Amino acid sequence: MSNQPFALAASADAVSQAPSGVEHIVDRLFRLLALLAAGLLLVLVGYIAWKIGGQALPAIRDYHLDFLTTSTWNVQEKRFGILPGIWGTLYSSFLALLIGGFFGVTVAIFLTQGFLPTRVAFVFRLVIDMLAAIPSVVFGLWGIFVVIPAIRPAANWLHEQLGFIPFFGTSLSGPGLLPAAIVLAIMVLPTVAAISQDALNSVPYRTKEAAFGMGATRWEVILKVMVPTAAGGIFSAMVLGFGRALGETMALAMLIGNSNQVTLSLFAPAETLAALLASHFPEAGPVEVEALMYAALVLLFITLVVNVAGIGLLTITQRRISGKA
Repeated sequence: MSNQPFALAASADAVSQAPSGVEHIVDRLFRLLALLAAGLLLVLVGYIAWKIGGQALPAIRDYHLDFLTTSTWNVQEKRFGILPGIWGTLYSSFLALLIGGFFGVTVAIFLTQGFLPTRVAFVFRLVIDMLAAIPSVVFGLWGIFVVIPAIRPAANWLHEQLGFIPFFGTSLSGPGLLPAAIVLAIMVLPTVAAISQDALNSVPYRTKEAAFGMGATRWEVILKVMVPTAAGGIFSAMVLGFGRALGETMALAMLIGNSNQVTLSLFAPAETLAALLASHFPEAGPVEVEALMYAALVLLFITLVVNVAGIGLLTITQRRISGKA
């Protein structure tokens, strides 16, 4: 016991010493490797965009912006338009975000605000993380054999009773927008829940204590202090979840119906850009491949813009919460 103060003093002296020459070299090498890795990622994204854009260039010259505003996809007549794909991609992703975003934020609140014992919260986090590891095709099969039969009676009843409303204008005979959106919401939920948890955990505990000290109830602290303070991070979680939904392919190709139409009906089959690419590429000829590459370039652009916006919002929010803004 008598040697403990000397050991603590020795360790303190070691920590306070200036870095050695070897440590300087290791630090510089690590920084260099980190910069090279970041630069390599940027080069890789640029290379992908360049290759896709190069193959899409003939279609861009032939169809211009009409490719984005027309609905015809006729290989024989060499007429191509992806408006239904753009609409279906945005519509299904937005519906999925409404469902998955609500449940994702709710789960984040319950896991970070002490509603559950530590061990139970750990199990819930593990289950949510496991959802992100399930293959997309498994979600698609589950949607076909479970989701569609489960919601079909309610969907057809809504069509019979409220068919005059555009959202219920058709019956659900099989694949459609709503089954695809429900399955997509489950796939988006882990992303929204994880980032929302980080945003809520980033709020200083003193802020919560101050609200309790002023007499606020538990739910008032959560809904009027914690959630508004972390709103930027939660919103960025939504944006990143939206970006995740935009690029989903296999499950949507199996569930959305692959119908080249623009519709508001939740029960009608539709099309997405990712499903369009997956279903047409295996049998596409040279002319159709160029059009598909144009569609892939549009999807890449939309996804990159959404994800960059989400990451930027998350960074700004974290800096504002930590006082570094």
